[in-house]
Amino acid sequence: MPRHAVEQKRAAFRELHRSGCFVLPNPWDAGSARLLAQLGFKALASTSSGHAWSRARADGQLSRADTLAHLREMAEATDLPLNADFESGFADTLEELAHSVRLAVETGIAGLSIEDSTGNPQAPLRELGEAVARLRAARRAIDDSGGDTLLIGRAENFFVGVPDLDDAIARLQAYAEAGADCLYAPGIRTREQIRTVVAAVAPKPVNVLIGWPSELSVQDLAELGVRRISVGGALARAAWGGFLQAARGIAERGRFDGFNGIPSGAELNGWFD
Repeated sequence: MPRHAVEQKRAAFRELHRSGCFVLPNPWDAGSARLLAQLGFKALASTSSGHAWSRARADGQLSRADTLAHLREMAEATDLPLNADFESGFADTLEELAHSVRLAVETGIAGLSIEDSTGNPQAPLRELGEAVARLRAARRAIDDSGGDTLLIGRAENFFVGVPDLDDAIARLQAYAEAGADCLYAPGIRTREQIRTVVAAVAPKPVNVLIGWPSELSVQDLAELGVRRISVGGALARAAWGGFLQAARGIAERGRFDGFNGIPSGAELNGWFD
């Protein structure tokens, strides 16, 4: 991808974070990315889970090399900025984390997130000092690469079974101090939780995940002060849900009514022609 095109995407992505509220849907392959772009979204985000399922793997089981190749493909699939779900950075040491971030920036992404989870059920969150050091290492790596890629700090409390809002907020505030451009606590759901997080990290922008049926609309979230809304692996799960319903109907009942309401081949061809 030409350097000027990458720079334009990153500038547009940064501008989206200055005011208002936008939806950042999560495609899992080039086709879903192209379709979302044609629906009028202003930016996209990758999903580690959606990508893993498309490769017949569970979330978190893909390598750094595989993820980097996927990010490059996704960044080149559309003219929209791409935010990378970069998991925990595929590194244990600060030096290796910085190297991972530099490699991610080279794929042409406009932003990337670093999680503070460990993958260890007995101690699911990194100690705050360690997590902050990792965010600082990521920040330095981005700055050394030009500084125009956004860094998103993620507090994984509600995703890993530690639903402590005060601790999540303390983490997000520390990540903001460490250089995160945007803050994200996936799993918070209520208006009160969202309003509290937005106020606690202001004026930094906040990302909220909506990956389940929710009474909250985009307008509701905008009024709560949310800057961006992502859906994680929910669109991929919706696609798998339709697939499973149709396939089970054939396998278990010998019926083909799971094909009701699906788009025709001609319609899909029209999206990609």
